[in-house]
Amino acid sequence: MADEIINRVANNQNLITFDLEDYYPEGERILFDIKDWLFEGLILREKDFRKHAADHNWAQYQDKYVALTCSTDAIIPGWAYLLLTSSLIPHTKKVVVGSLETLETILYNEIINNLDVSEYHDKLLIIKGCANKPVPEGAYISLIQKLQPVAKSIMYGEACSSVPLYKRK
Repeated sequence: MADEIINRVANNQNLITFDLEDYYPEGERILFDIKDWLFEGLILREKDFRKHAADHNWAQYQDKYVALTCSTDAIIPGWAYLLLTSSLIPHTKKVVVGSLETLETILYNEIINNLDVSEYHDKLLIIKGCANKPVPEGAYISLIQKLQPVAKSIMYGEACSSVPLYKRK
């Protein structure tokens, strides 16, 4: 009988897998495109824009994450996004200007910035790569910047097929 193949990396008790999905903030994400509030989708008329904002049902965004954007080439003055954000603040968990990926990146950056990484001091870490939730690439960049100063080594992927990224010398 042939010798059984044992995955020593996966069985290593000193190896810690860090999965960004575990930190995924639950809640619906909304992309709020203001193009429909613009004249011909291109021109922001202050009076009309303010009327749209005043008449809009902001309560529908209760406990949601909102990314404000304009999908046309219109020039949007800064105050327009501020006006919308002011109306959204009482209802939403977070408001950003940009895409849904920008929203995810900002959410993860806040989480990673507040992470206590002292438990990973001199540890062997694997940053789990496969995700079922939308973990943006920028979150992985922020995470390695947070972990590298304390970790002994960092790999990426799964225990059975990891890619070495960093090893303290």
